[in-house]
Amino acid sequence: MGKYESAHIVWDWNGTLFHDNDAIIGATNAASAELGLAPITLEQYRALYCVPVPKFYERLMGRLPTDAEWEAMDEIFHRYYAEHRALCGLTDGAAELLAGWRSAGGSQSLLSMYVHEELVPLVRGFGIEPHFVRVEGRVGPSGGSKAEHMVRHLRSLGEVRPGRTVVIGDAADDAVAARAVGAQAVLYTGGSHGRASLEEVGVPVVDSLAEAVEEAQRLVA
Repeated sequence: MGKYESAHIVWDWNGTLFHDNDAIIGATNAASAELGLAPITLEQYRALYCVPVPKFYERLMGRLPTDAEWEAMDEIFHRYYAEHRALCGLTDGAAELLAGWRSAGGSQSLLSMYVHEELVPLVRGFGIEPHFVRVEGRVGPSGGSKAEHMVRHLRSLGEVRPGRTVVIGDAADDAVAARAVGAQAVLYTGGSHGRASLEEVGVPVVDSLAEAVEEAQRLVA
Protein backbone atom coordinates (compact mmCIF):
# COMPACT_ATOMS: atom_id res chain seq x y z
CA MET A 1 0.00 0.00 0.00
CA GLY A 2 1.36 3.42 -0.90
CA LYS A 3 1.65 6.23 1.59
CA TYR A 4 -1.22 8.12 -0.08
CA GLU A 5 -3.44 5.22 -1.01
CA SER A 6 -7.02 6.51 -1.44
CA ALA A 7 -5.80 10.12 -1.70
CA HIS A 8 -6.51 11.90 -4.97
CA ILE A 9 -5.35 15.14 -6.63
CA VAL A 10 -7.36 16.86 -9.34
CA TRP A 11 -4.91 19.01 -11.27
CA ASP A 12 -5.71 22.11 -13.28
CA TRP A 13 -3.87 22.51 -16.59
CA ASN A 14 -3.53 26.09 -17.89
CA GLY A 15 -1.36 28.16 -15.56
CA THR A 16 -0.81 25.20 -13.24
CA LEU A 17 0.81 22.16 -14.83
CA PHE A 18 1.16 24.00 -18.15
CA HIS A 19 3.16 27.23 -17.90
CA ASP A 20 1.38 29.19 -20.63
CA ASN A 21 1.22 32.71 -19.20
CA ASP A 22 2.85 34.30 -22.26
CA ALA A 23 0.37 32.65 -24.63
CA ILE A 24 -2.58 33.57 -22.40
CA ILE A 25 -1.60 37.25 -22.14
CA GLY A 26 -0.90 37.46 -25.85
CA ALA A 27 -4.24 35.85 -26.68
CA THR A 28 -6.08 38.13 -24.24
CA ASN A 29 -4.53 41.22 -25.80
CA ALA A 30 -5.29 39.98 -29.30
CA ALA A 31 -8.94 39.46 -28.32
CA SER A 32 -9.14 42.82 -26.55
CA ALA A 33 -7.70 44.61 -29.58
CA GLU A 34 -10.82 43.52 -31.47
CA LEU A 35 -12.68 46.10 -29.38
CA GLY A 36 -9.92 48.70 -29.46
CA LEU A 37 -8.73 48.04 -25.89
CA ALA A 38 -5.16 48.73 -24.85
CA PRO A 39 -2.90 45.75 -24.09
CA ILE A 40 -2.44 44.70 -20.46
CA THR A 41 0.48 43.21 -18.57
CA LEU A 42 0.61 39.90 -16.70
CA GLU A 43 0.33 41.80 -13.40
CA GLN A 44 -2.80 43.60 -14.60
CA TYR A 45 -4.26 40.35 -15.86
CA ARG A 46 -3.69 38.66 -12.51
CA ALA A 47 -5.34 41.55 -10.69
CA LEU A 48 -8.43 41.56 -12.95
CA TYR A 49 -8.99 37.98 -14.06
CA CYS A 50 -12.15 36.25 -12.85
CA VAL A 51 -14.70 33.63 -13.85
CA PRO A 52 -17.04 33.67 -15.70
CA VAL A 53 -14.66 35.12 -18.28
CA PRO A 54 -17.11 37.69 -19.71
CA LYS A 55 -16.98 39.35 -16.28
CA PHE A 56 -13.22 39.69 -16.72
CA TYR A 57 -13.78 41.54 -19.97
CA GLU A 58 -16.37 43.70 -18.21
CA ARG A 59 -13.60 44.80 -15.85
CA LEU A 60 -11.47 45.72 -18.87
CA MET A 61 -14.24 47.41 -20.86
CA GLY A 62 -16.46 48.90 -18.20
CA ARG A 63 -19.37 46.85 -19.51
CA LEU A 64 -20.17 43.28 -20.44
CA PRO A 65 -19.37 42.39 -24.05
CA THR A 66 -22.36 41.75 -26.28
CA ASP A 67 -22.95 38.19 -27.45
CA ALA A 68 -21.48 39.05 -30.84
CA GLU A 69 -18.44 40.72 -29.28
CA TRP A 70 -17.89 37.78 -26.96
CA GLU A 71 -18.05 35.27 -29.81
CA ALA A 72 -15.57 37.30 -31.89
CA MET A 73 -13.17 37.77 -28.95
CA ASP A 74 -13.41 34.12 -27.93
CA GLU A 75 -12.60 32.99 -31.46
CA ILE A 76 -9.60 35.33 -31.69
CA PHE A 77 -8.37 34.29 -28.25
CA HIS A 78 -8.41 30.58 -29.05
CA ARG A 79 -6.87 31.02 -32.50
CA TYR A 80 -3.97 33.08 -31.10
CA TYR A 81 -3.51 30.70 -28.17
CA ALA A 82 -3.42 27.63 -30.42
CA GLU A 83 -0.69 29.25 -32.51
CA HIS A 84 1.49 30.23 -29.53
CA ARG A 85 1.04 27.37 -27.05
CA ALA A 86 3.81 25.43 -28.84
CA LEU A 87 6.30 27.85 -27.29
CA CYS A 88 5.14 26.92 -23.77
CA GLY A 89 6.14 23.98 -21.61
CA LEU A 90 5.31 22.25 -18.36
CA THR A 91 5.81 24.16 -15.15
CA ASP A 92 9.20 23.44 -13.57
CA GLY A 93 9.16 20.14 -11.75
CA ALA A 94 5.64 19.18 -12.82
CA ALA A 95 6.52 15.87 -14.45
CA GLU A 96 8.59 14.76 -11.44
CA LEU A 97 5.82 15.72 -9.01
CA LEU A 98 3.24 13.76 -10.99
CA ALA A 99 5.49 10.71 -11.01
CA GLY A 100 6.25 11.08 -7.32
CA TRP A 101 2.60 11.28 -6.24
CA ARG A 102 1.76 8.23 -8.33
CA SER A 103 4.69 6.21 -6.95
CA ALA A 104 3.61 7.12 -3.40
CA GLY A 105 0.29 5.40 -4.04
CA GLY A 106 -1.92 8.42 -4.72
CA SER A 107 -4.15 8.76 -7.73
CA GLN A 108 -4.56 11.90 -9.81
CA SER A 109 -6.62 13.27 -12.64
CA LEU A 110 -6.65 16.37 -14.78
CA LEU A 111 -9.67 18.62 -15.23
CA SER A 112 -9.29 21.66 -17.45
CA MET A 113 -11.56 24.26 -19.00
CA TYR A 114 -9.42 24.04 -22.12
CA VAL A 115 -11.25 22.34 -24.97
CA HIS A 116 -11.03 18.55 -24.59
CA GLU A 117 -10.07 17.61 -28.13
CA GLU A 118 -7.05 19.92 -27.98
CA LEU A 119 -6.11 19.17 -24.37
CA VAL A 120 -5.66 15.42 -24.71
CA PRO A 121 -3.02 15.41 -27.47
CA LEU A 122 -1.20 18.26 -25.72
CA VAL A 123 -0.97 16.30 -22.47
CA ARG A 124 -0.01 13.16 -24.38
CA GLY A 125 2.75 15.03 -26.18
CA PHE A 126 4.47 15.80 -22.87
CA GLY A 127 4.50 12.11 -21.98
CA ILE A 128 2.58 12.58 -18.71
CA GLU A 129 -0.79 11.05 -19.62
CA PRO A 130 -0.04 7.70 -17.89
CA HIS A 131 0.13 9.49 -14.53
CA PHE A 132 -3.60 10.34 -14.68
CA VAL A 133 -6.59 8.08 -14.20
CA ARG A 134 -8.61 10.56 -16.27
CA VAL A 135 -7.81 13.57 -18.46
CA GLU A 136 -10.81 15.76 -19.10
CA GLY A 137 -11.18 19.08 -20.88
CA ARG A 138 -14.14 21.30 -21.60
CA VAL A 139 -16.91 20.11 -23.88
CA GLY A 140 -19.34 22.88 -24.79
CA PRO A 141 -19.18 26.68 -24.73
CA SER A 142 -16.36 28.51 -22.97
CA GLY A 143 -16.56 31.13 -20.27
CA GLY A 144 -18.30 29.37 -17.38
CA SER A 145 -17.28 28.05 -13.97
CA LYS A 146 -15.46 24.77 -13.40
CA ALA A 147 -17.80 23.75 -10.56
CA GLU A 148 -20.38 21.85 -12.60
CA HIS A 149 -17.61 20.13 -14.53
CA MET A 150 -15.94 19.11 -11.26
CA VAL A 151 -19.14 17.45 -10.06
CA ARG A 152 -19.27 15.30 -13.20
CA HIS A 153 -15.53 14.66 -13.10
CA LEU A 154 -15.48 13.26 -9.58
CA ARG A 155 -18.61 11.25 -10.23
CA SER A 156 -16.88 9.64 -13.21
CA LEU A 157 -13.93 8.59 -11.03
CA GLY A 158 -16.03 6.13 -9.08
CA GLU A 159 -14.31 5.22 -5.82
CA VAL A 160 -12.46 8.52 -5.35
CA ARG A 161 -13.64 10.07 -2.09
CA PRO A 162 -14.22 13.85 -2.09
CA GLY A 163 -12.96 14.11 1.48
CA ARG A 164 -9.62 12.61 0.37
CA THR A 165 -9.40 14.78 -2.74
CA VAL A 166 -7.38 17.97 -3.20
CA VAL A 167 -7.81 20.27 -6.18
CA ILE A 168 -4.61 22.08 -7.22
CA GLY A 169 -5.11 25.08 -9.48
CA ASP A 170 -4.16 28.69 -10.11
CA ALA A 171 -7.57 30.38 -9.97
CA ALA A 172 -10.15 31.18 -7.33
CA ASP A 173 -12.62 29.20 -9.40
CA ASP A 174 -10.62 26.03 -8.69
CA ALA A 175 -11.41 26.45 -5.00
CA VAL A 176 -15.06 27.11 -5.80
CA ALA A 177 -15.13 23.90 -7.83
CA ALA A 178 -13.51 21.97 -4.99
CA ARG A 179 -16.12 23.19 -2.54
CA ALA A 180 -18.88 22.12 -4.92
CA VAL A 181 -17.85 18.49 -4.44
CA GLY A 182 -16.69 18.60 -0.82
CA ALA A 183 -12.99 18.48 -1.71
CA GLN A 184 -10.14 20.66 -0.47
CA ALA A 185 -8.05 23.02 -2.59
CA VAL A 186 -4.55 24.45 -2.82
CA LEU A 187 -3.98 27.48 -5.04
CA TYR A 188 -0.75 28.26 -6.90
CA THR A 189 0.40 31.82 -7.56
CA GLY A 190 2.25 31.14 -10.81
CA GLY A 191 -0.75 31.35 -13.10
CA SER A 192 -3.78 33.56 -13.61
CA HIS A 193 -4.20 35.14 -10.15
CA GLY A 194 -1.91 37.09 -7.88
CA ARG A 195 -1.42 36.02 -4.28
CA ALA A 196 -3.65 38.75 -2.83
CA SER A 197 -6.74 37.68 -4.77
CA LEU A 198 -6.10 33.98 -4.10
CA GLU A 199 -5.76 34.53 -0.37
CA GLU A 200 -9.26 36.01 -0.29
CA VAL A 201 -10.65 32.53 -1.06
CA GLY A 202 -9.60 31.10 2.29
CA VAL A 203 -7.62 28.04 1.18
CA PRO A 204 -3.85 27.41 1.28
CA VAL A 205 -1.89 29.51 -1.26
CA VAL A 206 1.60 28.49 -2.40
CA ASP A 207 4.28 29.78 -4.76
CA SER A 208 5.40 26.49 -6.33
CA LEU A 209 3.88 23.18 -7.39
CA ALA A 210 6.24 21.39 -5.01
CA GLU A 211 4.69 23.37 -2.14
CA ALA A 212 1.23 22.58 -3.52
CA VAL A 213 1.88 18.84 -3.35
CA GLU A 214 3.36 19.17 0.15
CA GLU A 215 0.21 21.00 1.22
CA ALA A 216 -1.97 18.35 -0.41
CA GLN A 217 -0.06 15.69 1.52
CA ARG A 218 -0.72 17.57 4.74
CA LEU A 219 -4.43 17.92 3.96
CA VAL A 220 -4.93 14.21 3.36
CA ALA A 221 -2.60 12.96 6.11
